[in-house]
Amino acid sequence: MKKYFIITVDTEGDNLWKYHKGDDIRTDCALYIPRFQELCNRYSFKPVYLTNYEMAKEERYVEYIKGIVDKGQCEVGIHVHAWNNPPICELPQNICDQSYLIEYPDEIMRQKFKVTYELIKNNIGVAPFSHRAGRWAMDKQYFKILEEFGIKVDCSYSPHIDWSSTFGAMQGGTDYTRAKEHAHWVGNVFEIPATILDTGEKIHMGKKAKIKRWLHFKSIPHKIIWLRPAASDLSSMKRVIDAIYQNEAMDFAEFMIHSSELMPGGSPYFKDTEAIEQLYQTMDELFVYAREKGFVGCTLKEYYEQKN
Repeated sequence: MKKYFIITVDTEGDNLWKYHKGDDIRTDCALYIPRFQELCNRYSFKPVYLTNYEMAKEERYVEYIKGIVDKGQCEVGIHVHAWNNPPICELPQNICDQSYLIEYPDEIMRQKFKVTYELIKNNIGVAPFSHRAGRWAMDKQYFKILEEFGIKVDCSYSPHIDWSSTFGAMQGGTDYTRAKEHAHWVGNVFEIPATILDTGEKIHMGKKAKIKRWLHFKSIPHKIIWLRPAASDLSSMKRVIDAIYQNEAMDFAEFMIHSSELMPGGSPYFKDTEAIEQLYQTMDELFVYAREKGFVGCTLKEYYEQKN
């Protein structure tokens, strides 16, 4: 079975983990995207830049990414952060300054989504095919909006993660503890979830649907492992690649990172130049490992077209 390596980049302003209402949002991370793209090119991997409002207006990013799109080396999708995406609408409570889109009335949700969708379409020259929700928060109404705008792929699901204690303005986030790890339909939208494995879970392996624990996880404590450098070390991520390689029921690994994690001080995780150099060493070794296992680069759109 062919195995696909999908890279998703939440392409957004600098260090939004620290955002508070009224803050100016800088977009200097745009200057650090070319190095990442060059790394992906080295292994024929095609990142999906899930682009939000401030980045869709960022001239340095727009100018660069248009050229990469024209070369067929990436995909540009849409990523919506409700709190600073027009139209600005105050919510009755303000537990957190980073509200979820699903907290707003349906028409405001639709208008906010349309603003960024049109910016991407007009500035970058592509109609987004794929989407990830800001702060991973989805509901049935949000999926209806995706359908209205012709979005075919969503990658907001984060299996095994419960965001319900992580608050927006009024409520907790979405609970994905029962979400499927493999691609599946949600209405007319194809869900390709982030790769997050539970090392203690029993899963179906192969055509005989034999129940078996993930291979390569038997000797380590029970934990959740993301294919994400900010959340997992290189050894753990290699184990994820091994597990998917051995599992006949899964054919993709979806890596995720934020654009701001590519710059020193752009996130809580990689605070200086030394940390960024270590990040690139980790990604380089992981990408080499995936290629050696036979994984081939694929965008979300390309994966969708392979399966439908």
